[in-house]
Amino acid sequence: MVRYQILIEYVGTLYKGWQIQKKGKTIQGLIQENLSKLLKENITLVGSGRTDAGVHAEEQSAHFDCSYNILNLDKFLKSINHFLNREQIAILKIKKKKLDFHSRFSAKQRIYKYIIFNRISAPVINSERGWHIIKKLDLDLMKSGAKKLMGTKDFSTFRASSCNARSPIKTMSSVKVKSIKDRIEIEFQSQSFLQQQVRSMVGCLKYLGEKKWTLKKFETVLKSKQRKLCAPPAPAAGLFLKKVIY
Repeated sequence: MVRYQILIEYVGTLYKGWQIQKKGKTIQGLIQENLSKLLKENITLVGSGRTDAGVHAEEQSAHFDCSYNILNLDKFLKSINHFLNREQIAILKIKKKKLDFHSRFSAKQRIYKYIIFNRISAPVINSERGWHIIKKLDLDLMKSGAKKLMGTKDFSTFRASSCNARSPIKTMSSVKVKSIKDRIEIEFQSQSFLQQQVRSMVGCLKYLGEKKWTLKKFETVLKSKQRKLCAPPAPAAGLFLKKVIY
């Protein structure tokens, strides 16, 4: 048995998310189906984690096992991408790994980024690649709020009711807010995240940036551990899985 890691870029707009479901098109399902056809055996693809419907990835990581060595990896990439590119999916790299490598459990850190277009006109070229917000956001307030999210905390406030994580306690090793002209990028780094955690944090930072909330209110909501106090989650279209670090 031979194990391979693949790095995947995809546009999630038309998909039900990463994970295979009984109904609806998924990223995992489509790649797994094409791998099985190309390698002429039943392939099971294991991802580093789930992304929700509409969420994109710049470098999702996954692994699969097959019964033989793939002799020409460049040719393999060209062949698999021939079928996947038309579906807005690309396999960026393939690497042979030891059998103890696991795309999910071997991951040390995951980096997500969220894009906000803060301007009057809606984005056209970047349609479905960010959250369009017309009202001018206070970047300094958002940066102050981001600092409050750092460290090891109970993130129950930002946890979806359907989340099946064992614990709501996570460690945010980095939260960065930066702006280039009318584009705001918020980057979050942690070993793992709760379901809808990033989008919920962005929703609360947006309330802070709009001055609907004070920094004190933001802190109170964070510490409350009550989902009902959370701002509405940011739309999926602005969220990208940027990188998985091993």
